Amino acid sequence: MANVLDLRRRIRSVKNTRQITKAMKMVSAAKLRRAQERAISARPYAKMISSVLESLTRRIDIFDETTGNLSHPLFAERPKDRDRSERVLLIVISGDKGFAGAFNANILKAAFNFIEENEAGREIDIEAVGRKARDMMRRRFPAAEYSEATEETPAARQPRKSRVELTGDHPGMLLKLEADRVFELARSIIDRYTSEEIDAAYIVYNEFKSVIQQRVVVEKILPLIKIGSRQVTGAAEPSAEERKRAAEAAVTAGVPLEEADTHEADEEARKFGTANVDYIYEQPPTQLFEALLPQYIASMLYHAMTESVAAEHAARMTAMDSATNNASDMIDSLTLHMNRVRQAAITKEIIEIVSGAAAL
Repeated sequence: MANVLDLRRRIRSVKNTRQITKAMKMVSAAKLRRAQERAISARPYAKMISSVLESLTRRIDIFDETTGNLSHPLFAERPKDRDRSERVLLIVISGDKGFAGAFNANILKAAFNFIEENEAGREIDIEAVGRKARDMMRRRFPAAEYSEATEETPAARQPRKSRVELTGDHPGMLLKLEADRVFELARSIIDRYTSEEIDAAYIVYNEFKSVIQQRVVVEKILPLIKIGSRQVTGAAEPSAEERKRAAEAAVTAGVPLEEADTHEADEEARKFGTANVDYIYEQPPTQLFEALLPQYIASMLYHAMTESVAAEHAARMTAMDSATNNASDMIDSLTLHMNRVRQAAITKEIIEIVSGAAAL
């Protein structure tokens, strides 16, 4: 049995840990507020560019007469009955740090489920955004190899080692999210799709609306079907117990539970450039449409990353709140145990004194 001194040391250690987890909770709550503001401020741009593209589709003649769809390369669906296997790109957006509960585990689980369901007859390339996804994918799958680029010839991909390969990783990208890096990634994905290196592109991330409204989503971003419409192929909702814990953590940290009301801003963004008038463009509408489509893909990626950052801070805030509560419960239990041990020691000493006096 531990003595009183050992129990006091244990209680002091747990109190120090509780101070750390409480501080981490408050830091995550502050970062969550800023991440929410950034995610909300990025939404009007995405809606406006969608409105402009929808307006341009009514003024350009690039529709396929047989299918009725836009005949742009990013709208082209590859036929499945070809000589080679279908090639799919999967972008996995995870966190760069731990102590976020099951946040990273849920994203990686959704990614592995997608790979298992689509591995048969398909070749899957993985782009990992975040250190957690990079480390896990490196352990599970081989990295793609490329020949050295020269002035005359670009780097060429070597024969595949496996049906699933890691083609790129972007650690630290979410720690300081920059639009230029996101656009560079979007441009790379578009180039790979238009050159038929890949036949489809999917993204796995944590969709965030509020602390209690979030889910892990698998969304198809290429080929495009319709401007402004999402292609969600899979989603995993949090349990009622997880929502309850998140709500309790948000209340104690002063974070609002409900989603921010952006209805008016969204309506204004939807109306942008959609009036039934004949706009005069400096460039031809077709040229504008082709120039804005990469921006549209980049806005989809940026939207997913901003929401994933907010969801990570919310998960870390909830995890640190649970750790703080568990530390408080442990301190109470250890204190009660220490008092009992001390009382037993005092009682034993009293009995020894009384017994010695009675013997005299």
